[in-house]
Amino acid sequence: MSRMRIALPLAVALLAGCSILPKAEQPSIYTLPAAPGGRPAAPQPVPWALRITAPNAPRALDNARIAVVPDSNVITVYASARWSDSAPHLFRDRLADAFRDTGRVTALSTDDSNLAADLELGGNLAAFQTEYASGKPEVVVRYDATLSSTRKHQIVASRRFEVREPVDGKEVPQVVQAFGRAMDKVSADVTAWTFASAPPL
Repeated sequence: MSRMRIALPLAVALLAGCSILPKAEQPSIYTLPAAPGGRPAAPQPVPWALRITAPNAPRALDNARIAVVPDSNVITVYASARWSDSAPHLFRDRLADAFRDTGRVTALSTDDSNLAADLELGGNLAAFQTEYASGKPEVVVRYDATLSSTRKHQIVASRRFEVREPVDGKEVPQVVQAFGRAMDKVSADVTAWTFASAPPL
């Protein structure tokens, strides 16, 4: 009986000790920064409705981790850092914001809402990562865009867009800022191409 009386307080003390162990470090959550959008003084609205879909992406990119490629055969992630959403959804939402900033698309939706549209912009996100070229990091965004007619069920145009943006340092916040600059450039290119490629209704 005396052994039981000693063992019970000892077990309770051991369990209590578990609660003072250091907790796992919480990851920092990053949004995709954007430069302030400038709208034309008198934008000419387009006659078509546009739906933007989240691009397909390889499994290594289809998540909220911030990917880095230290060499050509290895893809890893930054520890204790996450995007606020998966990379394909961040990409889609940034494109949607870019079209809104033009003031020209008055009927704009994404695949979250599943609304009817005349044109659909989708594609594949082939790269959304940091790569090291000669030891210097750069953000690489590569998007294979497809613009299709939902009425005729056919592809209107397709094109690859790629931006390589140098990183001003090697820390995660500097990497995130480079992602923002790269997406500003990709978004500007994709919106201009879409307006030029859209067929008359």
